[in-house]
Amino acid sequence: MEREVGGCSVGRRSLSSRLSKERIAGFKAWARGILPPSAHLRFVHASRAAAGWWYRNDLNRLALIFGTDKWGGHWYTQHYRRYFWPIRRKRLNILEIGVGGYENSAAGAESLRMWKAFFRNSRIVGIDIFDKTRFAEPRIEIRQCDQADSEALARLSDEYGGFDIVIDDGSHVSDHVVRSFQALFPRLRPNGIYVVEDTQTSYWAEYGGGMRHTQNSMSFFKALADGLNYQEYRLEDYQPTYFDRNIVEISFFHNLVFIRKGDNNESS
Repeated sequence: MEREVGGCSVGRRSLSSRLSKERIAGFKAWARGILPPSAHLRFVHASRAAAGWWYRNDLNRLALIFGTDKWGGHWYTQHYRRYFWPIRRKRLNILEIGVGGYENSAAGAESLRMWKAFFRNSRIVGIDIFDKTRFAEPRIEIRQCDQADSEALARLSDEYGGFDIVIDDGSHVSDHVVRSFQALFPRLRPNGIYVVEDTQTSYWAEYGGGMRHTQNSMSFFKALADGLNYQEYRLEDYQPTYFDRNIVEISFFHNLVFIRKGDNNESS
C-alpha cells in the first residue's frame, strides 16, 4: 500500500525504491569493473554529488544515492521531509550524532552527505566516538566526541553558536540518548528541532532499556509530552521545568521522535 506524503507517493515496498536500488547497484558494479580503485572512488564521489544536486529536493532518493539506511533500512526520510522541507534553503547549523561505520575508519558519512545535498546552504556537523575526520569536506565538519560526555557536547554547541537541528543517530543507549538531549536541547536555537532515531532500542535490555522500563529513552520522552499541558496541572505550587516551558511539539513515529523548541506559554 502507498501513501501520499508532501506530494510524493511512498510505501515500504515501493516498486520505484526497489528499481532505484537496482539501478544504483548496477551502475556501481559497471564503474568498478572498468576503473582502477583510486579513479573509481573519485568517480563514485563525483557521480553521487551530481546525482545529489539533480535530486536535491527528493529526500528519499537522496538517501538511496548516498547509501544511508534512513530510507530502505528504515523509513525515516518521509517524516524528515515533512519537517525539513520548509527550511531546506535556510542557512542552518545541523548536528548529527553518529557518523556511521562503527570503528571502521573507512566507513561512514552517508547521511551527512545526504543532508548536505538537501540543505544546500547549511553547515553539517557530524560527531562520533571514533575518528571519522577523514570524511570532512566543504560544508561538512566532523569532530571526535563522545555523546555521553555532556560537557563536551555543551562546549561543541557553544563553539558553533548553537544548532538549529540535532539528529541523534549515535549509540542508541538510553542513558546516552537522554544525556545528549539534556545537554543539547537547552542550547538548541529558537524554533529548533531535535530528532532521536532508532528508539526501538529503548525496549532492549542490552541498550539499557526494557519493556515498561521507567528509565529508558521512550519513557523519558513520553513524560516530556505531559509537559505540553503543564498549565492544566491541578498541582498546588507546581514549578514548570525548563522542558515544560520550552517544548511546543513532540511527535512519535515508528522508532523516531521529533521535539520542537519554542515558548510554551499558552494560558490555560
